[in-house]
Amino acid sequence: MIDGKTRLCGLIGNPVEHTMSPVIHNTLAEKCGHNLVYVPFLVECGRIAEAVKGAYALNVLGMNVTVPYKSDVIGSLVEVDELASHIGAVNTLVRTEDGYKGYNTDMTGLYRAMTSEGIRIEDEEIVLLGAGGAARAVAYLCGAQKAAKVYLLNRTLEKADKVAEEVNNAFGREVIVPMLLTDYPKLPERKFLAIQGTSVGLAPHEEDVVIEDAAFYQKIHTGFDLIYKPFTTRFMRLVREAGGEAYNGLKMLLYQGIIAYELWNRVEITEEEAGLVYEKLKGNIGK
Repeated sequence: MIDGKTRLCGLIGNPVEHTMSPVIHNTLAEKCGHNLVYVPFLVECGRIAEAVKGAYALNVLGMNVTVPYKSDVIGSLVEVDELASHIGAVNTLVRTEDGYKGYNTDMTGLYRAMTSEGIRIEDEEIVLLGAGGAARAVAYLCGAQKAAKVYLLNRTLEKADKVAEEVNNAFGREVIVPMLLTDYPKLPERKFLAIQGTSVGLAPHEEDVVIEDAAFYQKIHTGFDLIYKPFTTRFMRLVREAGGEAYNGLKMLLYQGIIAYELWNRVEITEEEAGLVYEKLKGNIGK
């Protein structure tokens, strides 16, 4: 029941109509018995600083940030967590005495999602597709979690080189190897963990895939697609057809939300509670 003690959290972005974050946070509030409501806020271009200032003035407990503001919002924060600072992107704002502190729970969420499926990063040789914002963040995660080597494949070498330089400098070792996407046949002859970090294959373009060649998928023992809609992407199907395991990004969405909720409310969500929310999310995308 909403009353005078109800706390408010929300999502700021543009667009926000498609978001499933209210499912996560309102379900958690109900399960945990917290007097909290989560809603999406559409923020017009150029007004992110006003939105953050206004949210703080209105005593909003915490906010998530989605495209296109994950980098732009940083200038409006009083503090930024070290991981978010390295990545250059914030997706969670936590209220402090002087303003909001920024975190990136996308990557910690991805790590928890992968761990929940028994996937490890430490000492693994990894193929990462893409060098955009999401893939760049994954590259930092792989460096932080001590991956042995990450072959970063991208359409343009310049962008891959830039990400490799940033991450390798941050961790003081040559963990990221930049490559042209078309050079995938030059990958070492072994099996890899592959992370699909582009938007290729996102609904409604469900039959698109970054690499068509079936021979590429023979090199993958486990594929993880950051996309969660469709529930089974063509990348995932090709991995499975080649005999590998494949997972989508829905648990990443789940855990990035859970970590944000934990930060706002200073609680720990159990795996049983996480499982209940996951089932609700699957229901919302028709699975």
